[in-house]
Amino acid sequence: MARAAMTPSAAHALADAEPTPFWLADPDRPAARPALVGDETCDLLVVGGGYSGLWTALIAKERDPQRDVVLVEGAEIGWAASGRNGGFCAASLTHGLGNGLARWPGELATLEQLGIRNLDAIEEAVARYGIDCAFERTGEIDIATEPHQIAELKEFAEDAAGLGLDRHTFLDEDELRAQIDSPTFRAGLWDRDGVAMLNPARLAWGLKQACLGLGVRIYERTPATDLASDGIGMAVRTPYGRVFARHVALGTNAFPSLVKRVRPYIVPVYDHALMTEPLSEEQLAAIGWKNRQGLSDSNNHFHYFRITADNRILWGGYDIVYRYGGGVRAEYDHHPATYEKLARHFFRCFPQLEGLRFTHTWGGAIDTCSRFSAFFGTAHAGRVAYATGYTGLGVGATRFGAEVMLDLLSGERTERTELEMVRSKPLPFPPEPLRWAGIGITQWSMTQADTRGGRRNLWLKAMDKVGLGFDS
Repeated sequence: MARAAMTPSAAHALADAEPTPFWLADPDRPAARPALVGDETCDLLVVGGGYSGLWTALIAKERDPQRDVVLVEGAEIGWAASGRNGGFCAASLTHGLGNGLARWPGELATLEQLGIRNLDAIEEAVARYGIDCAFERTGEIDIATEPHQIAELKEFAEDAAGLGLDRHTFLDEDELRAQIDSPTFRAGLWDRDGVAMLNPARLAWGLKQACLGLGVRIYERTPATDLASDGIGMAVRTPYGRVFARHVALGTNAFPSLVKRVRPYIVPVYDHALMTEPLSEEQLAAIGWKNRQGLSDSNNHFHYFRITADNRILWGGYDIVYRYGGGVRAEYDHHPATYEKLARHFFRCFPQLEGLRFTHTWGGAIDTCSRFSAFFGTAHAGRVAYATGYTGLGVGATRFGAEVMLDLLSGERTERTELEMVRSKPLPFPPEPLRWAGIGITQWSMTQADTRGGRRNLWLKAMDKVGLGFDS
């Protein structure tokens, strides 16, 4: 099929966009810490300087200020998914009510409570450590753009009420367009308190500073290349040294795990986003959006969009780009065909913003697993813990994953470690070339479902039945 032609408005809007993540272009980006040279010893080594590793190091020190904690990061703190995402910090630990009901119906009420407590704890930490990340607890509206999606949103509202969740409000077309105006919107479901908007890179940098303030030793530009048992502890090799630790927590997510048996469970997929120039007062008035909620549509290939502190619009999603073999490489970060498609879709959603320009385009890898939400485990006789597979919801859920990893390393039974969600694993993805073929068929089928009133073909029904999915 031939690629759709660029419209003049989309081409003009993208003409001067910088191919770099908007959040990471911040002039206040902190300098990297020096690399590790020589050997270190510690009680806990955290591998990975994104949210997963930062929360683990921070909470470890909060639980026990005397605990000796080291964190190593292969590049710079927050440079990967933690500095490239849309800044949607959700309470959901299950990738939404629908996925939670399908997989853990008996404990979903507990998972929802734990998720809200986790989001509350993030908000409290932002305040306690003075993290300047534009945290706004605005909620998020899931939007129906097709008739069949209206009934689905009503059903989600009923499911939420059945779980005792009173924060979800169904909005008809007029009510929705009073919140944010687009001719493509038909209805919405507003989660009023379960999602916050924030500046993702500044959250990571703030967590870095908080960790340093509590005594965590952070080494950047220090990739962990090998993990091995060493007596009663572990040894992790880096390019210029080693770290000997009693325990290791792995927060490497989309990157290949140092525990090799975890690798078949994760597929790195690439997601992309655009950022506009700041909107004028007239442009803001044309679309409304006074309550600044995060927004996403209800398609399988969905868009997510939000407004920033300086009144730009971030517009991302839709395409899910998988590269044969599942590598994570810098050259995969950009996908011009996706940028063109996103720009066309933007002006279809907001025709009243014709003439607005994009200032930044970028992409990054997401750690996708077949159940769309994180899974957890240990290795090396309980001395190593991992949490991965957040599938696009890691801004909030990584803090919960950090708590789980620390619980598992302690060997104690907690409310978290007793969860079926924590004790179970997703199905692994098949090896290549079956993985490539399966993902391609799944993507085609999802597109067909979006254009056929949500009707899922036999392939998607089979995937649903065995619990093997693909999302971002």
